[in-house]
Amino acid sequence: MAETSQEMKPSLGLTGLTMNAMALIAPGAFLWLTFYIQATTGTTAPAMWIGIFIALLLCLATAVSYAELAKLYPGPGSSYYFAEQSFLNHEKAWKYARLSKFIVGWGSHLYYWIYPGVMVAVTGLFVGYIVGTIWPTFQNASDPGLPFTVLVAILFSLGVAYIAQRGVSGSTAVNIGINIIQISALLVFSAMLLAYRVNHKPGSEAWQWDAASGEAYTYEFATTTSMVNGQPTDTIVRDSSGIPKPKLDSAGKAVAYHVGYPEKDASNNFLSHGSAKSVIGMHNFAWMFIQATVAILILVGFESCTALGAEAKRPQRDIPIAVITSLLVQGAFCYLFEYFCANYFLSSGYSMQNAATSSAPIGDMMVMVGDALFGSGHGKIFMLVEAFTVFLALIGTTLSCINTGARVTYAMGKDNEVPEHFGLLHAKKLTPHRAIWTLALISIVVAIVGLSVWAGDAGAPTDSAIQALPHGFWSSFGYSTHEKMAALPNTLLAVTLSSNFGTFLLYGLSCVICMVGYHKHPNFKVMRHFVIPLFGIIANLACMAFYVVGPFMGYGTKMEPLIALGVALVWAIYGGIYFVRASKATGRTTLVQTQAGASA
Repeated sequence: MAETSQEMKPSLGLTGLTMNAMALIAPGAFLWLTFYIQATTGTTAPAMWIGIFIALLLCLATAVSYAELAKLYPGPGSSYYFAEQSFLNHEKAWKYARLSKFIVGWGSHLYYWIYPGVMVAVTGLFVGYIVGTIWPTFQNASDPGLPFTVLVAILFSLGVAYIAQRGVSGSTAVNIGINIIQISALLVFSAMLLAYRVNHKPGSEAWQWDAASGEAYTYEFATTTSMVNGQPTDTIVRDSSGIPKPKLDSAGKAVAYHVGYPEKDASNNFLSHGSAKSVIGMHNFAWMFIQATVAILILVGFESCTALGAEAKRPQRDIPIAVITSLLVQGAFCYLFEYFCANYFLSSGYSMQNAATSSAPIGDMMVMVGDALFGSGHGKIFMLVEAFTVFLALIGTTLSCINTGARVTYAMGKDNEVPEHFGLLHAKKLTPHRAIWTLALISIVVAIVGLSVWAGDAGAPTDSAIQALPHGFWSSFGYSTHEKMAALPNTLLAVTLSSNFGTFLLYGLSCVICMVGYHKHPNFKVMRHFVIPLFGIIANLACMAFYVVGPFMGYGTKMEPLIALGVALVWAIYGGIYFVRASKATGRTTLVQTQAGASA
């Protein structure tokens, strides 16, 4: 394949930059995808909304740092480039320019190389849910089979990489259309959730969810006592089609289901919020931070446009605006509204426990409110329409992330801080195609790991649910027993937390870089260049600390944060070894010997 070392061409204006960043934050994708992950974080689920709010404040502090750095140093490579220039232009710290940029660049790959894999993995689950809804005899919507989801993940990763390597202009056109569609669709759905809750007071007739059939019903279910694993268990009585039979009153009529909003069940598991105030409440200080460590996944990406500095027409003016605008629109507006509505919707008919044991709780909610608004049986049609917009959002966010990550790798390749072939561009498309396809392959590996036990730990299905799966290699392979799966870590949550730890690390370092870059600079402002970055550093460190503190204090899950810490430690050790060996091989010194190369 023909390659070139020539530079990228500027082609993006403010709209293109903003839309690329908004595509990565993608509320249409993450409301559907991340609600399940947040629901499985042990006892911390009641603090979901406030956790997102704290993560948003953290991101806003970091976004200001990125925006200010983009004003000083427009160029490719995002934080990696900012680190080099900030130190090179510093009066005393310029000697540490190479070391600082390598640490930032290497650390950013913990985020940029794992994050797309998380997106690819959840796309596999998403498609499994859709196929299970349409074809229940082949896949179970709530628990799709491992081989099928892995196959989808592989094809999706390769398809997105193909779009990415064709050029950022084409990617931008795709992202503009996707943003408009996904935001409109999810806001309509959120309004429906809110209306459902408002119109169904405690004790009123409503709908309840049945995971096995993937439908909602307006009657109470008939149950019978049977032995499951040697224990008497109430199970739902079903007809030959798997539809739950109604409980009948003395007159032989179906007993209507009456909704309630209980906070907890007999086992102290959280079920629903009794009021709007409860949705936005902290509930527990530690729970808030645990939820924030997961919620960061849905907000990252605002900085992605800073990696497009070489392709921006007016980088110093447009990139700072794009960074802040994308986060405010997607995070402060879309996410806070959507997550409020989704949490407020929870009830006895569909509780947080239902969400924690479904591969797509938002899809379940779409079916329920669709049935309530359009009539029984029409909820699935509404869900499928909404699901199409979610799939478009998945393409957009994965595409934007691969474009960003590949360009950071490309910048490091140009500097010979990673193998130099990553610093070459496609001769015709002028895209870092080697980095793009490498990232696509890495995403496949991460996705396979994430999908291997995605229903482990708190998300383990019951034995009756496992027995009800369609039998076959594509649909039931990988499921053992509830006890065995509950004893294993949730691998999807583990890779998500690994990516998020890399995000906290990168964002914290970026705030440090901002303080260094503006130290004694003539444009220094106390609030923008010291107070806000300092808050960002403290907030990122606090979230990282909960990876260590949480498991030992019994907050949230235990295995997954420690696995994420292990991944980060291994990556750091390997990075140190690689840096030393590469320096020796090329005869380069750790510290810069002259200050040449700094830019004003």
